[in-house]
Amino acid sequence: MHSAVFLIEFGAIILALGLLGRLAGRLRFSPIPLYLLAGLAFGEGGLLPLGASEEFVAIGAEIGVILLLLMLGLEYTASDLVSNLKTQYPAGLVDCAFNALPGAAAALLMGWGPVAAVVLAGVTWISSSGVIAKVLGDLGRVGNRETPVILSILVLEDLAMAVYLPIITALLAGVGWAAGGLTLAIALGAAGLVLFVAVRYGRLISRFVSHDDPEKLLLVVLGLTILVAGIAQQLQVSAAVGAFLVGIALSGEAAEGAHSLLLPLRDLFAAVFFVFFGLHTDPASIPPVLLPALALAVVTACTKIATGYWAARRAKISVKGRWRAGGALVARGEFSIVIAGLAVTAGIEPRLGPLATAYVLILVIVGPLTARFTEPVALWVSRRRHRADVSAERAVVVPAPRYPHEADPHEAEPHGTSGRASNSSP
Repeated sequence: MHSAVFLIEFGAIILALGLLGRLAGRLRFSPIPLYLLAGLAFGEGGLLPLGASEEFVAIGAEIGVILLLLMLGLEYTASDLVSNLKTQYPAGLVDCAFNALPGAAAALLMGWGPVAAVVLAGVTWISSSGVIAKVLGDLGRVGNRETPVILSILVLEDLAMAVYLPIITALLAGVGWAAGGLTLAIALGAAGLVLFVAVRYGRLISRFVSHDDPEKLLLVVLGLTILVAGIAQQLQVSAAVGAFLVGIALSGEAAEGAHSLLLPLRDLFAAVFFVFFGLHTDPASIPPVLLPALALAVVTACTKIATGYWAARRAKISVKGRWRAGGALVARGEFSIVIAGLAVTAGIEPRLGPLATAYVLILVIVGPLTARFTEPVALWVSRRRHRADVSAERAVVVPAPRYPHEADPHEAEPHGTSGRASNSSP
């Protein structure tokens, strides 16, 4: 009976996710907010709370995080990452300062403590690579001049995750400074080693992993990823970072083949992950944090636009391209939820999960809109201000005399009148 209930529940979840994804596709919208809403509906306090399948959903959610980071790593080669670090690191620093500080400040103002402040800083900092990539494709901007600037910022954020996630893991685990420093040193050492090996011996690794049979390629890549993720988690580094490093190490045909094979699995388990996050968020806990989430969303949407504008300006992109770059970076999504999910599991602040859910729901909906309309709105405002300035200048200009030698009649009497007055004098 328990097995039958499990199959019914899990089958209903997968079917609902498929229908929601289809609806999002017709609306040309990201399915992430719909998946989160489905989790709220199936969780505690929702319409249909789950029972038998919740443990399996938790395991599926963990696999979803691993596959998200693996697929992200497959998008980049080690040489691309090193090149981006050398040329675009100022944009990464500005991105961190503009977007992480508002989240940290908000957590401290609400009295959540320093650990929650570091977590919320990551939630507001990291943009959604998946949503942004899809939006750029839908708008036909993949070949635009500002697109490499956008991708560079996303790459730097993803690289920062390799450092940030171990720090968060150590803080949430409550380890001391010595253990936390050791964890960070291991993470940095592992990332550096993987980058070095990938640059020098990436072809050999890819040749070893690659296979003509899709089944064998899938098993080897998936097994290697989960194994490395487990070892990383055992070392308190983070399973997600381990998966990301495996993706970076693969290149060429192996990366392309693995990407096409793992894409459906990633979409399935990533959807399960978003549902799992929603399961652990009581819908009744969202209204009390809706106003702070909305305020934080407005502030960090503006700071992301400023980040993209500054980075595109530094790259000597036109004004239109600067506004397009800024608007494209607004969306938050999977990584904000990953970071918040770690905090929810650790139980550091009960309101952090609901706030992160509301925050991501707002910006994952607003993000595609800002990507489309930031440029025309900014140019419209600029034209209006220019017209107002021109009108003001014309209003204050005093007409000049028609001829330079003409006298102002208000300054002196006519020449003839003054002569008659002088002749009539004694």
